[in-house]
Parts: sequence; C-alpha cells; structure tokens
Amino acid sequence: MPRKGLARIFDYRIFKGSQGKPDRMFVGLFLLIIVFGMIVLSSASAFVSYRWYGNTTYFVIHQLLYGFLPGLGVLYIGSKIDYHVWKKFAFPILVATIVLLIAVFIPGLGLEKNGAHRWIHLGAFTVQPSEIAKLTFLLYLATWFSSKGKKHLKNFSYGFLPFIVLLGVMGGLIILQPDMGTMGVIVMMSFVMFFNAGAKLSHLLLAFLGGLGAVALLVKLEPYRLNRLTTYLHPELDIHGVGYHVYQALVAVGSGGLFGRGFGHSRQKFDYLPEPFTDSIFAIISEEMGLFGALCTISLLLAFAFRGFTIARRAPDEFGRLLVIGVMSWVILQAFVNIGAMLKLIPLTGIPLPFISYGGSALLVSMFAVGIVINVSRQSMKEGGAE
Repeated sequence: MPRKGLARIFDYRIFKGSQGKPDRMFVGLFLLIIVFGMIVLSSASAFVSYRWYGNTTYFVIHQLLYGFLPGLGVLYIGSKIDYHVWKKFAFPILVATIVLLIAVFIPGLGLEKNGAHRWIHLGAFTVQPSEIAKLTFLLYLATWFSSKGKKHLKNFSYGFLPFIVLLGVMGGLIILQPDMGTMGVIVMMSFVMFFNAGAKLSHLLLAFLGGLGAVALLVKLEPYRLNRLTTYLHPELDIHGVGYHVYQALVAVGSGGLFGRGFGHSRQKFDYLPEPFTDSIFAIISEEMGLFGALCTISLLLAFAFRGFTIARRAPDEFGRLLVIGVMSWVILQAFVNIGAMLKLIPLTGIPLPFISYGGSALLVSMFAVGIVINVSRQSMKEGGAE
C-alpha cells in the first residue's frame, strides 16, 4: 500500500539522481568563500562585539553556531534531494512565504528595528522572511516558466501579465517593510530568469520603463529615498548627515591602498563606518587587505558565478537550468549591488554581501540554495559526464 501525506517526504525516490558526483570546482569555490567570510567577519565585528557583549568573538561565534553549522546541514540536504521534487512544493512554499511576509507587520510577532518591519521574533531567534522569499520565489518562477514553454511566455496575456502581477505582489510586500535593496535583487533576478526562459525583449523593455516609473513614485512618496539618491551623487555635501555612510565607506576603501593596513587593523570599524560587519563589510576588506584583497574577493565571487552558470548550461532539463540561473543571478547581483554601494557606483541599498556579511537567515537560505545547485550538478555530471 503506497505511503501518503507527510510520510512521502521520506520516500527514497526524493533522492533519485543524487548519487552522481558534484561539481568539485563549484563546491571548492563555495567553501573558500565561506571560510574567507568567517575570517573577515572575525575582524570586522570585533569592536562592536566587545562594546555590546564584552568579548570580541560574539558575532563570529553566533554566525558559526546559528548560520554556518546549520547551513552545512541544509546544504547537504539540498544537495541530496532530487531537485525535481521542488516542483511539487513550489506553490505551497510560495504561499507560506507570502504569509511570513505579512506576519512581519503583526504586533507581538513582527520585530521592528529603526522603523523597518523585516523580522519575525521567535524566542531566541529572528527570521527575515524577505531572505526566504528570494529562494522560494525563484523556485516558483523556475517551475512556472519550465511548465509554460517559450510560446506561452512570449504571449502578453498568458506570460508577461501574470509575471508582472506576481512580481508586483512580492515586490509590494517587501517594499512595505521597507526593503528597497532586497526588492531590487528579487526584481533583477526575476527578469534574468524571465529572459532566459524565452521572454520577448519588447515585454522586458516595457517592464523596465514601468519599473522606472515605479521607482520615481516610491521616491516621491518617501523623501528619504531622494536623500539617498542625492547622497549618492554628492556625499560631500553632508558628510555628517545623510552622506556620512557613503563618505566613511569611501574613506575605508581609499585608505587601504594596494595591500591594506593589515588584517585586524581597520580604523573605520571603530565606530566610524556604520554596519561594518553587515552591509559595509566589503569596505573593511578593502581597508585591511587593500586593492589586492578587494580584487581577490570579487574574483572569487565571479569564479563562483561562472562555475554556477556552467552548471546551468549542462543542466539535464529546463527546470534545472532556470533554477541554477536564478540562484546564481541572485548571488552575483546581490554581491555587486553591495559592492557597488560601497564604491559609490550605485546608491546605498542596505543589503549584505552574500556568504560574507553577518546574518543567520541570509546564510542559511543561501547555503540551502547552493545545495540545490549542487544537486543539479550531480545529475548533470551523471548524465553528461565531467568536463
């Protein structure tokens, strides 16, 4: 008699195709980035950790115990479960994510920090649903795009319009928190997936123009967003006010020189640069390790992304291809939005550097996503052989 309900989650068939060898270069690059991130975090968080908790290792230990070690577990699970299983759960998982995005506004459950409603308080833990949304939304998009086919996706009514409505719902819930940076990453990731699934260029151009209009409206509704744009253009006009963060980030990057001040010798982390171990950690890398360290960090992320897109090219089917494209575009776009903000190439967004910045929810979700990519590589290698 066949097993039903929750018992099916233990069905051996969910591990179908997971016995092939993973892409070792991809795994190696990922582990290198993770270890590098923990080392950098130990320095970037030391001062704030001592000031708040009386020791210099609080944040790095917290990241290790509640992010990295559980992350290894979810990475292993993601790498072993046949990625096709996520097709069955994509819609209910997306619905659950929408519920979580709404729950951040419930008094007593949602946690407010500096006017932002981005977290759910669960005793000793906090969960950031917008981080979960990056993965669950791309799972649903990959499922939907691969089932529709290019012909339907090119159709305005059956492809483009539903995509825009769904993206509007997700983006709207995140912008209410407000979290412009995360919304921007999700929007860019979604368009990369839509393009690779076979969308019409005219539809993408229409959406781009509509997005510019939406950004203009958001700036008009909330004046602080205009201040961020002004700060991006001319941070020197108010270096003690709205331009302070950008100015201090540039000081940190510029003072690093070619090889930096030396590991652990940052001056900006001593209460000058805001968020030195989260949003601004790339500026600390640049200050302590110089241009050399900054270029090594960027090179590692680029090599990781390139290897990920190679896995997407070899994927056994359209669903796997789009799944990997979604994960890798999310990681690399978020990385360069973060880095671009520290270098004054784009306005400040307040999003972390993937795998390196402090943040348990972000690390857990991203490691699970990497596990799914590894599973796709297992099946690619099994069917096509290693190159």
